[in-house]
Amino acid sequence: MTAQSLPTQPVERRILRRAEVEAKTGFKRAHIYNLMKAGQFPKAIRLGVRAVGWDAAEIDQWIEDRLNERT
Repeated sequence: MTAQSLPTQPVERRILRRAEVEAKTGFKRAHIYNLMKAGQFPKAIRLGVRAVGWDAAEIDQWIEDRLNERT
């Protein structure tokens, strides 16, 4: 099967909190924020005065892009 003929999976549209983003990426808070500041990581979504989250689809796409850079 080629990449074009693979069935597409439904995109998960939910907000991930920082602990979930850390678990998915293997990065800690400071590195995530440094990458965001450099424009190399999806921007956080403000959820409240002291709460942020990330779009799960954007994080998954970012991970996929990093994996594709290896090939």
